[in-house]
Amino acid sequence: MRNQPALNQRANWTRKSDLIEASSFLFVKRRIVPGRRKHRHVFPQSENAKQAFPGFVQTAHALQLKALQQFPDSNASLSPNSSMTTKELQEYWRNEKRQCRQVKLLFEIPSTRVVEHHLSKYVMYKIIILQTGSFDSNKSVIERRYSDFEKLHRNLLEEFSEEMEDVTFPKKTLTGNFTEEIINERKLAFKDYLRLLYSMKYIRRSKKFIDFLTRPELQEAYGCLRGGQYTKALEILLEVIGLQERLTRGNPVSVVPTLCAIVVCHKDLENPASAFEYGEKALSRLHMHTSHRYYIPLLETMITLAYELGKDFLSLQEKLEEWKTKKDPIRVFTLKELAVQEYVH
Repeated sequence: MRNQPALNQRANWTRKSDLIEASSFLFVKRRIVPGRRKHRHVFPQSENAKQAFPGFVQTAHALQLKALQQFPDSNASLSPNSSMTTKELQEYWRNEKRQCRQVKLLFEIPSTRVVEHHLSKYVMYKIIILQTGSFDSNKSVIERRYSDFEKLHRNLLEEFSEEMEDVTFPKKTLTGNFTEEIINERKLAFKDYLRLLYSMKYIRRSKKFIDFLTRPELQEAYGCLRGGQYTKALEILLEVIGLQERLTRGNPVSVVPTLCAIVVCHKDLENPASAFEYGEKALSRLHMHTSHRYYIPLLETMITLAYELGKDFLSLQEKLEEWKTKKDPIRVFTLKELAVQEYVH
């Protein structure tokens, strides 16, 4: 547990592991069980405990509820009447943290290609992003040029000047940028650069770092979607969604727009079963975020798809009606209308 005061850190406990650690720390009150010398950790459920530790108990309940709501498959729920020895409790939380370890990614730059236009010439670096312990099917392949890396570096310096203090960036040279020696040096330098950035928690979770790895492909995909090129858009979106999910494990709601764009493409390509499959994935990320702008358009689309596929649409209809009774009537865009507005310059 960090040495900073527990209550000052509540706002930062958003990942499952943080919530688990927080709720375990706050829920536990140490006391001596009469007749025994061994310390035991007991959940303060009695009225005396609630009066003695009102803030801690309330915070603990809130954190544990949040963990359960965001991660319903977690084993983080603890019986109010349970008690554990220190050793048992340590082992319990060790197992929980083992289950929610961060996905680790590796960056490789195996090759390059020189691109020549009428007025410009530049090198494209092929970046392969692999998940550790996975098969090749989980790899993502993107291409970036020197100016893309340079822009990333400038953006990160603005936001993370302290973290970036010792990070070196390959300098531009006035001549020889296209020699084999310089290109190979930069390949190795950029690989080490990406690995170093990814090793820093705040940077790898930042929008600027994630945008560097995903935004160009998403811009192309949404451009195709707006142009009615649904097959090409779908192909790109299916490539990028895996990388997006691995980069945003602590913020699953952030991939909802991409999942919904995939739903739109499948629906317009008359693949209702696939559209419904990805719609379910998007809905599962929004069950605690019913005010999200995609929630109602997605629900309406899912009701249509469920009816078309002969699936249960009544439960979805009930959710929609429930939402309407709680909210004032507003103009709701269709799912497709929302999707085509993404990544518009």
